[in-house]
Amino acid sequence: MKKSFKILAVVLALVLVGTVFAACGKKAEKEPESKSNTETSLKTVTNGKLTMATESTFPPYEYMEGKDIVGIDVEIAQLIAKKLGLELVVVDTEFKSIIPGVQSGKYDMGMAGMTVDAERLKDADFSSSYAKGVQVVIVKDGGAVNSIDDIKGKKIGVQEATTGDIYASDDFGEDAVIRYENGAVAIEALKSGKVDCVIIDKEPAKSFVAANEGLKILDTSYADEDYAICFKKGNAELKNAVDKALVELINEGEVKKIIDKYIPA
Repeated sequence: MKKSFKILAVVLALVLVGTVFAACGKKAEKEPESKSNTETSLKTVTNGKLTMATESTFPPYEYMEGKDIVGIDVEIAQLIAKKLGLELVVVDTEFKSIIPGVQSGKYDMGMAGMTVDAERLKDADFSSSYAKGVQVVIVKDGGAVNSIDDIKGKKIGVQEATTGDIYASDDFGEDAVIRYENGAVAIEALKSGKVDCVIIDKEPAKSFVAANEGLKILDTSYADEDYAICFKKGNAELKNAVDKALVELINEGEVKKIIDKYIPA
C-alpha cells in the first residue's frame, strides 16, 4: 500500500508540473501576437522612427533656430510621436517635394502648414485639420496693388506648389504667376520690383513684413483654408494611428496651447 501511494504521488506531481509548463507555454504564445498587431498598425514606420517631411521657411509653423527646425508643426508632431511611442525625425526639404516623397515612402508623413484641397487629395490622404490658415497679399507701400481688385493684370509672386500658387494660377492665369523656391525669395522679388505682390499664408507673411520695411499686408484676406498632415494614399494604418493621436491632442487642448504659444490671440 505504501509503495502504491508513493507511485501515485509521483504521477500526480508530474501531471501538475506538466500543467504548469503548458500554461506558461500558452502565455508565451500570446505576446508575439500583440507585438505583431502593433507593427501592422504602423507598417511604414522603420526602427521606431516617425519621419516627417517639412519645409523650414514657413514661420511660425516651421523655421530654423540655430541648427534646429522648430515651430508649431514640429511641436505637434513631437507630441504625436510620443503618444505612439515613436521617435520623431524631421527632414527639411523643398515644399514641392513633400507629397512626392510621402508617395514614394521616403517619408512617413508631411507636415508643413499644408492645406487640404482637391488637387492634393488626388495624390495623398490627410489627417483631421489641426489649424486654420489664411492666404493674404503682401504689397509695397505706395505700389500698384492696393486691393484684391488691383491684382488682375499684375505680376504675382508665390512659393512654388503652395495653395497661393494654385489659387493665383486659377484666378489670374499661369502667365501672371512667377514661382519661387520659398517665401523669402518671393519677398526679395517684390522688393526689387520683379513682381507687384506676393500671395502667401498670413503667419509667415506677418514675419516677412515685420522684417522688411516698406511692405504691408492688404486688409482683405485672399482665401481661408485648413491645415492637415499628409500620408501616402492607402496607408490607412499609419494615417489612422496618427489621426487618433492628433484628435486626442486637440481634445486635450494641447494643440491650441502650442498654437497660442506662437500666435498670441
